[in-house]
Amino acid sequence: MASRPSKKRKLTPPQSEDEGDSKSSQKLQRSFFQNAAKWDLEDQYKARKGKKREKESTRLPVKRDGRIHAVVAPLGDLKESDDDWLEDEGDRSGGDEEEEEEQAPPIEPEIPVKEQIRNAKEELAKLATALNEEPYENAGAFKALTKIGESRIPAIITLSLVTRMAIYKDLIPGYRIRPIIEGGPRGEKLSKEVREIRAFEQSLVSGYQAYVKELAQYAKARKNDIGGNGVSSVAITCASTLLTTHPHFNFHGDLINILVWKLSTRRSDKDFEKALSALVTLFREDDEGRPSFEAVSTLCRMMKSKDYVVHESVVSVFLHLRLLSEFSGKGSNDSIDLPMESRKKQKKAFRTKRERKQLKEDRALQKDMDMADANILHEERDRMQSECLKAVFATYFRILKLRTPHLMGAVLEGLAKFSHLINQQFFGDLLEALKDLIRHAEADTNAGDDPEAAAAEEEDDDDEDEPIRNSTRESLLCTATAFALLAGQDAHNAKQDLHLDLSFFTTHLWRTLLSLSQNADLELGARSLHLPDPDARGGSASSLRPDTRGNKVNLQTTTVLLIRCLTAVLLPPWNIRSTPPLRLAAFAKQLMTTSLHVPEKSAQALLALLADVGNTHGRKIASLWNTEERKGDGVFNALSQSEDGSNPFATTVWEGEILRRHYCPKVRDAVKNMEKSIMSDR
Repeated sequence: MASRPSKKRKLTPPQSEDEGDSKSSQKLQRSFFQNAAKWDLEDQYKARKGKKREKESTRLPVKRDGRIHAVVAPLGDLKESDDDWLEDEGDRSGGDEEEEEEQAPPIEPEIPVKEQIRNAKEELAKLATALNEEPYENAGAFKALTKIGESRIPAIITLSLVTRMAIYKDLIPGYRIRPIIEGGPRGEKLSKEVREIRAFEQSLVSGYQAYVKELAQYAKARKNDIGGNGVSSVAITCASTLLTTHPHFNFHGDLINILVWKLSTRRSDKDFEKALSALVTLFREDDEGRPSFEAVSTLCRMMKSKDYVVHESVVSVFLHLRLLSEFSGKGSNDSIDLPMESRKKQKKAFRTKRERKQLKEDRALQKDMDMADANILHEERDRMQSECLKAVFATYFRILKLRTPHLMGAVLEGLAKFSHLINQQFFGDLLEALKDLIRHAEADTNAGDDPEAAAAEEEDDDDEDEPIRNSTRESLLCTATAFALLAGQDAHNAKQDLHLDLSFFTTHLWRTLLSLSQNADLELGARSLHLPDPDARGGSASSLRPDTRGNKVNLQTTTVLLIRCLTAVLLPPWNIRSTPPLRLAAFAKQLMTTSLHVPEKSAQALLALLADVGNTHGRKIASLWNTEERKGDGVFNALSQSEDGSNPFATTVWEGEILRRHYCPKVRDAVKNMEKSIMSDR
């Protein structure tokens, strides 16, 4: 039997070092691929590229002066190894490529200007339509409108300003928006509608603030700036419109600053007139008082900083203020106010119980609506008006002290208008200031008559371009203002206590009557067409007379001012029969002589005044028209320094016989009526 071969046991050879290394490398490779997805190779590359290597110095330290100093390798040393050199070269080459990419940005195609303007128009129209239709849902359109206005093209800037002006004019509410307090009161729960309205209001205020800042920037633009004068004119127009339509809203002070800045220039142009007209409208229509007070304060500060070298119309704008008494109650045009007893006796209309209940509810609702509409408190309004009055009078008195020639007319006109609001304690000082003005006016007139002084002034006028002073008009305005002060607050009753004496003004008016009758500009108004005298002193015709054609106040002619002064002297409203006979006779004789020399309209006005005097004081002056009833002895002196020393009852009024043959039929009729009124009262 054959023996089986013995099985050979297969023995596993011991692992060699190479095989162990291969398995460990497989594990490392597997873990490498698992973690490779988490690596950010680009960031590591950028970090390695931007990192500046600081190489350690391999030099030995050196001992000097007992101290050890490290030796730094110079910058020009060679690279330590080839790897460093290659890495640096690769970094440099990669950086150069990226710099080239950064230096060559992609070129965008340029859009033509006409295409940009067309696109801006479409976008502005789309945003404006969205805001008008759904303002609360499109509150973000305000930022888009502001972004369109950041263009460098003047046409787009103009379109943006005008479009936003129309949008804000329609969307601004009738109340001032207050800022929302962060956090708000605790436990406050707001509905969705309230939150939506608040978000819209905040967007409106922020957009409006940015818009007002743009208006201020463009209003002060110069010719070399973007848009130049065109954009500046549009900005002033927008500011004027917003201030007159919504003077109560936020940032109205910034709008006032824009207009006042324009008024600070002495050159009057269309933009100047726009700003002035806007302030006049604000003063006339302001019922609250605060916007007017802010405008007056800003104007006063501007004039003070300019040393009151401003245009006359800037001071004249104060005459449009509604100060205190302007808000007094006025009668109704539709109904008559009856006393309480008559009201009780009136028969009441029959109403059912339901109608009475409905009427009661309507009254309660109307009361709540009045409170919600923030009706103006009378105390607050009066306080604002008082502050306005203080600022205006302070400006007037400073101008009087400086005696600025071209502003005297506006200041005296304002003092005469607001005389009933001046404290009586200041009457004495104010009258003294008016007397000083008249004295200076007389001194200037006398200096003009002196040839040497006139030559000296002519040389000074060549050096300095100053407005011409109308001393005659200033004197009449001072006289009218003095008598208006006396009549404004019934100060005539306290003349002795206040030590008020107006005889200086009466005497001055008497002395100037004859010289006024020779004035060629007696009936020349602010808007009259009149050629200057080519032979007058001063050289160029344009500098002979100040240009007052643009005036909207202080328009009265010299004749009108003269009649005002004569009426206050001869027919005082507080005591019309208190005028002494000597004064009446002196002025009557002088006025008849003056009527021979003045133009026909002025002659009619003077004769009409004498007719009124005859109706009231006919018996006192009737002897002047009858030679047999002459009361005085001696000679009448028409050139006397005072009316009391002229001896008027020693003469006879003979001028009426000449005036009866006047070329104007109206003057002839006026003489007959005047003599009839005097003779009928004998």
